[in-house]
Amino acid sequence: MATQTAAQRREQARAEYDAFIKACPTNQLLDRISDKWVSLVVSALAARPMRYSDLSRKIAGVSPKMLTQTLRTLERDGLVTRTVTPSVPVRVDYELTTLGSSLAHLLTAVKDWAETHFDEVHRARERYDTDQAAA
Repeated sequence: MATQTAAQRREQARAEYDAFIKACPTNQLLDRISDKWVSLVVSALAARPMRYSDLSRKIAGVSPKMLTQTLRTLERDGLVTRTVTPSVPVRVDYELTTLGSSLAHLLTAVKDWAETHFDEVHRARERYDTDQAAA
């Protein structure tokens, strides 16, 4: 049996990732990045770095607790950096990392798709509901 280096073992494991398997770490990551608040925060930060209060105003409906949790999670996952500038009051800025920017392209495209096609989806829902009521 040939021995493998740690890098070779990691590469083999990466090649075996399957997001369709619940226990796979990629499934868990997909669950994380498909969260509504993650999508909106990442899309908002794609335009420019923002302060917490700017994000809070930009993203309607997000509670302070959920915004804080989302930002912490994104920071932990390496998608967002948090920069504290000592001042009175303290200034905290959030910015996408390179990894976060690569995800932002995808999530912003999904957000744009939803904004562009909502009317079509709404009409399809109405047709479906009407058909179901008649059946």
